[in-house]
Amino acid sequence: MRVTGRVLVLGGTGEARRLATALVADGVDVVSSLAGRVADPLLPPGEVRVGGFGGAVGLAAWLAANPVAAVVDATHPFASTMTASAASASAVTGVPLLRLQRPGWTEQPGDDWRWVDSLEEAAVAVAGFGHVFVTTGRMGLGAFAGLTQEVLVRSVDPPEPPLPARTTVILERGPFSLADELALLREHGVDVVVTKDSGGHMTEAKLTAARELGVPVVLVRRLPVPPRVPVVATVEEAVAWLSALP
Repeated sequence: MRVTGRVLVLGGTGEARRLATALVADGVDVVSSLAGRVADPLLPPGEVRVGGFGGAVGLAAWLAANPVAAVVDATHPFASTMTASAASASAVTGVPLLRLQRPGWTEQPGDDWRWVDSLEEAAVAVAGFGHVFVTTGRMGLGAFAGLTQEVLVRSVDPPEPPLPARTTVILERGPFSLADELALLREHGVDVVVTKDSGGHMTEAKLTAARELGVPVVLVRRLPVPPRVPVVATVEEAVAWLSALP
């Protein structure tokens, strides 16, 4: 590894932590930026800042005041606002930007996946079901507030209202085993699962459980990465990209 200069990692994801760990272990100066939406986040090694930048303009100003060799956007696949801000700030400042984004999930034989483009469309798609398992995170749950059936919500921190009238909240952090997911779906009589196409293995077991139980899954599609932003899928590829910078 021959990374020179400071690297800003936008993250909070497992990929962001693994990248920061690899870079710090090799003596690279890393500052990781977390959004601050989780009360007790898992912190990566190296310097950590918590809180937003104030949009694209704020991030560009931060980069001007805190020179870095590159920015790696390793935020959640659905952190589209931050990704757009990073692309804009990179274009303004000329700081190289890389998007580190895990691949989405792949449908398997036996799956009953129903794709939608937003949480609002997901709420419409589950209107005819009786026991809905919503695993889209605590942000945006207001889109499901009008549901009248039983709704099971799982998130790391307590969700804020508005919530569906008949909501059961489970506070847990993944990863979750297949046995745990099968038991959960059976215990609550879940007949439809709602999730985002986040990808990765930490929360994939719920898809396998749904497949084994014949439960349909409503999946929210990702937004595309801004144009002209290079994308890699692994920490190793991100390290290689950083090492190749002049």
